[in-house]
This record gives sequence, structure tokens and C-alpha cells, in this order.
Amino acid sequence: MAAPAIGKKIPDFKVDSTAGSWRLKDELGSKLVVYFYPRDNTSGCTKEGEAFRDLAADFKKAKAVIVGVSTDSVASHEKFRAKYKFPFHLLADTEQQLCELFDVIKEKSMYGKKYMGVERSTFLLDEKGVLRAEWRKVKVDGHATEVLAAARNL
Repeated sequence: MAAPAIGKKIPDFKVDSTAGSWRLKDELGSKLVVYFYPRDNTSGCTKEGEAFRDLAADFKKAKAVIVGVSTDSVASHEKFRAKYKFPFHLLADTEQQLCELFDVIKEKSMYGKKYMGVERSTFLLDEKGVLRAEWRKVKVDGHATEVLAAARNL
């Protein structure tokens, strides 16, 4: 599947989440930050979630909603969210429909073994669901602050 294009509307989707059933069209009217991460309760993913958590009030002032996405289950997400007090919902993309829609499944390598997995990526959509910015191969340090600046300028 082709990667989403800046300036193009993201098609509506529905997925299970820590908020129950979650649908893109229900968030229209607000800016939306969709960040993809590999796994719940891993060091980098926890650090990234904490960075978005710590800036959540600033994102709210910028009229931006945050959602995190991984292929973990809702049950895993609920524990992860509660443990780190994330004030935003986590989407359970267990069938990888969102990962495919946003083209974030990439070949990765660990200890010399290659495998397919979620590439840490973030997407910023405007109030109409149009993709306005994307970050791929994200390095966690300073990332949430950079996304916040983009959301404020949108």
C-alpha cells in the first residue's frame, strides 16, 4: 500500500481502543496526532508515551488530540495506559489495518535477524482529517516537543 501523502485526506477508519470503538471521523474538528510505536511496556515506547503525556495539556491548548497506536491488544493497552497515567487513548491495531494505511510496517533488524515490525512514526492531521505533517524513523528525544510546535503552527 502506498504511503499517505501530505495534503491528502486520510480515509475514515474504525478500530478498538482504550476508549472502546474509536473512529477517525469522530475526531474531525480537532487536530489529531497519531503516533505509532512498536510495543507496550518497552523502554523507548514508554519514554515516548511519557513525553506526549507530559505535554498533553499543551496539545489540548493547541486543540490537538493525541492517540497512540501499536499492534498490542486493548487489554495490554489498558494496563500500559494506567501504569504510566497516559491522558490519551491507545488504539489496538491488532489486524495492522492502520499500520498498512499509514505504511509503518517496515523491515527491521535485531541481533542480525530481520523481521517486519512497526517503525516509530507520527502523523499530524488537521481538523478535516488531512495529513499535514509526518515524522518517520522517529528518535524519541525531543520528538513530542517538535510535534507540539507543528500542531501549534497548523
